[in-house]
Amino acid sequence: MTSRDETIREFLSAAGWGDAARAPLAGDASTRRYERLNGPKGRAVLMDWPRAPEVPVPSGQQSYSQIAHLAVDCRPFVAVCDYLNGAGLAAPEIFARDLDAGLLLSEDLGDDLFGPAIDAGTGPDGTSLDDMYRAAVDVLIALQSRPAPMTLPVGDGTLHHVPPFDDGIFRAELNVPLDWYFPVVLGREAGEAERAEFHDIWSGLRPMIDAGPRTLFLRDFHSPNMLWLGAQTGIRRVGLIDFQDALIGSRAYDVVSFLQDARKDVPRAREEAMLALYVSRAKSELDGFDESDFRAAYATLGAERALRLIGLWPRLLKRDNKPHYMAHMPRTMEYLNRNLSHPALAPLKAWLDAHMFVTA
Repeated sequence: MTSRDETIREFLSAAGWGDAARAPLAGDASTRRYERLNGPKGRAVLMDWPRAPEVPVPSGQQSYSQIAHLAVDCRPFVAVCDYLNGAGLAAPEIFARDLDAGLLLSEDLGDDLFGPAIDAGTGPDGTSLDDMYRAAVDVLIALQSRPAPMTLPVGDGTLHHVPPFDDGIFRAELNVPLDWYFPVVLGREAGEAERAEFHDIWSGLRPMIDAGPRTLFLRDFHSPNMLWLGAQTGIRRVGLIDFQDALIGSRAYDVVSFLQDARKDVPRAREEAMLALYVSRAKSELDGFDESDFRAAYATLGAERALRLIGLWPRLLKRDNKPHYMAHMPRTMEYLNRNLSHPALAPLKAWLDAHMFVTA
């Protein structure tokens, strides 16, 4: 049986990169592994993504990955990547692919992530942070100006059916703070009545999320997955990675992911200024855009996302022995309070004040 290393060497050789030097590249918390290649053809990135084994679950039930529509192999990445490039956005060009083996050789977009620029207060080339944020808004408008693609070609004759942000994902995410914040932080389990009331409130809020035209959203449109490509122009100045879990749903999803970045502080003034820029552009460039509906969806999705993270950080602490993530809790609480100022979220705010913590 051919070893994984041998399979990779054969893949690189067939692609004409067999002589390139290889070095590990920081990856993520998944089965994916990355290497940076440097050789006669320049630089490239190897994505090594063997299909993840099925997680055993009780008969008739689904795993979290299935409920949340998380990609289990490289096909969704390829389909979304090709789509983004076809839309004129700066996703990595794929030089070679072996979909069955789970191997991709793609363009190296560099190391200039948005995160360090946010920390430094300026881009690596001296571009102002406000200009970088404005460029990212340009990307969102360009992405959302296209009809939501329900299916995308993978390149091997098959199609990737882009999943919707459905009730399964919604309810699974809502359970995260109930399952983890309560026992880890409050020291008790959430009661059945509390759970039922929490979900009932969100059933009433869900129509606001679903209002307006649907779009393809990348799901993790935030600083760890965005690179500054200052030598490019227009919407290609923002490099995009880690979009394999893209869904179909609200235009507000990626906007709130970006302007309420879970890992970096976005001051209220910058959030409000960039949100106003997005709304101004959307009014003139996006079909069917309604500002009132959008702002309600933005606040609702922002609150849902913040509460999921408020449960995720204790889970990473308790289950995964990763206490450093708790440093993000104050920022996440601040984002939650910003969203709770929307009048439509008054019932949620009252429930949180009564059962979890006192909101601002």
